[in-house]
Amino acid sequence: MGAYILRRLLLMIPTLFGIMLISFIVVQFAPGGPVEQVIAQVTGQGGGADARIGGGGNDFSQGFEAGGGNARYRGAQGLDPEFIAQLERQFGFDKPAHERFAKMLWDYIRFDFGESYFRDISVVDLILEKMPVSISLGIWITLISYGISIPLGIRKAVKDGSPFDVWTSGIVIIAYAIPSFLFAILLMVLFAGGSFFDWFPLRGLTSDNWHELSWPARILDYFWHLTLPLTSLVLSAFATTTLLTKNSFLDEIRKQYVTTATAKGLTERQVLYGHVFRNAMLIIIAGFPGAFISSFFTGSLLIESIFSLDGLGLLGFRSVVDRDYPVVFATLYIFSLLGLIVSLISDITYTLIDPRIDFERRDV
Repeated sequence: MGAYILRRLLLMIPTLFGIMLISFIVVQFAPGGPVEQVIAQVTGQGGGADARIGGGGNDFSQGFEAGGGNARYRGAQGLDPEFIAQLERQFGFDKPAHERFAKMLWDYIRFDFGESYFRDISVVDLILEKMPVSISLGIWITLISYGISIPLGIRKAVKDGSPFDVWTSGIVIIAYAIPSFLFAILLMVLFAGGSFFDWFPLRGLTSDNWHELSWPARILDYFWHLTLPLTSLVLSAFATTTLLTKNSFLDEIRKQYVTTATAKGLTERQVLYGHVFRNAMLIIIAGFPGAFISSFFTGSLLIESIFSLDGLGLLGFRSVVDRDYPVVFATLYIFSLLGLIVSLISDITYTLIDPRIDFERRDV
């Protein structure tokens, strides 16, 4: 197992390099950029996604020629070329692309992610600032969805073909088909002061007076703010795991060792939880780390926007729109590294749950 883990760790290096290289190349051709953001603000044209580059150039050009560099940036006509050059030096665009890419990799290897272009804060501090929202959503979505999916999936497997199995399958499929953001809007209209009831808040994880509350009141206030976002996300989160649990248990229930255990006089509960459970839950438990990371970093952008939750999903989207490249590349690097590590942890979990699995005898 040690040799397999070492090979996987070594393979992370070229994988990360490929991800960052492809992303860096794509950015070279992406319209808009930090220089355009500043130019648009200086000239009063507005920034954000409306800023675009004209003439086929981009912010990652290797510089500009004296007297003609302003033509590379839309809206820069009439501005002092030295001002444009200063902007390029400030954002590091005065260097060739390969030098900037090499410097970025060297900094990232040392976990030095620099500072945001427009927020006057280090990227690490910015990510840590947004973490509480993403941690809250990720942890509770995973725990609630697994807490619903596993018992429901087991029950559906035991009652396969019964009316219970049929109508719960219908509910699961319908819940999976409803987009979470549409359900979030429905909940907001019904229960957050839209047109009917004003029972739940619409902004943040806690109230403004949270620090003045007692500890029990703080806990209640925290879950009060999370109720609608979590309900929106959980609606479709448990469907896949429920059906996977059911099918996994059905496969095990139909095997010969279950028939043998039943013939020995064991009760259904003893067979189900003493023999079937460990084998059937292998794929479910081993996939838990990946499911947690997935719910932690993805799928919450629209929910964060609707309920004004300033988390990592919203941070990533705003960074792309604002062309805040240090934040874009740092989050890509961190999330890719975490994804690779979690994939390795999932494989190790397989061997811990079932020692019969031996990755040493297989190619990576």
